[in-house]
Amino acid sequence: MSFTLSHVCRLGASRLGLVRPLGAAALRPASTAAYEHILVEQRGEGERVTVIQLNRPKSLNALCSPLMSELLEAVHQAEQDPAVGAIVLTGNEKAFAAGADIKEMQDKRFADVYRGSFLAFWGGVAQCTKPVVAAVNGYALGGGCELAMMCDVIYAGEKARFGQPEIALGTIPGAGGTQRLTRAVGKSKAMEMCLTGDMIDAQTAERAGLVSKVLPPGELVDAAVKTADKMASHSKLVVQMCKEAVNAAYEMTLQEGLHFEKRLFHTTFATDDRKEGMTAFVEKRKANFTDS
Repeated sequence: MSFTLSHVCRLGASRLGLVRPLGAAALRPASTAAYEHILVEQRGEGERVTVIQLNRPKSLNALCSPLMSELLEAVHQAEQDPAVGAIVLTGNEKAFAAGADIKEMQDKRFADVYRGSFLAFWGGVAQCTKPVVAAVNGYALGGGCELAMMCDVIYAGEKARFGQPEIALGTIPGAGGTQRLTRAVGKSKAMEMCLTGDMIDAQTAERAGLVSKVLPPGELVDAAVKTADKMASHSKLVVQMCKEAVNAAYEMTLQEGLHFEKRLFHTTFATDDRKEGMTAFVEKRKANFTDS
């Protein structure tokens, strides 16, 4: 959530136009659905990386419900596509997303948001079984910061800014800002950001552990795609297991997590890809994974 000024986004808004690619790569036929608020492109070797760009530039990519519905649909399509191994989520150079659409929330009442579990469906991004890399340029505030934290890896442009400014609006973060941020940067830094509403720059975010890499803005998306493409080059089945194991570290005690990790490690020995990977290493050749 955020304080960004934005246009009213009506629920159930009709989708207009065609998906416009970010670059020269052709779209996979399954991705040609018409979207109003996002752009979708296939990149990487064999088009195995789905790039999703938030596209509400006039409102700094404010996260209205129709945009989030489109985003989750695109993520779901990528997750179901056997040719896709990873996803990159980005915005533009001014803003990844400057927050939730305040005008959409302004007149809601407690009964409305409580009965409807407002914002709950946003968490679907974090439930994706395939790796999701956030490429953050410009502002990632409120819901934008929360959305970035739902991704598995965050790369930031040198001018990126992160923050949870909901306190200035008389509310608190509602899509993970008090929870994921605390796990990422620790209690003291998270408390400072949430209680003051102050932003931090990309370099501070990297030092705090929120961001894994800081890059020049013009190189950001390409770097994120390169990383996602490398992830997608491995066994998709085993990548999914590894992601599950890392995420479990936030939910379990150390001993529970070690046991869970060991069992998933043992499980890889039931896959063709584990045997192929080790055989290829011994034979000094590139592995030919079949995701089985």
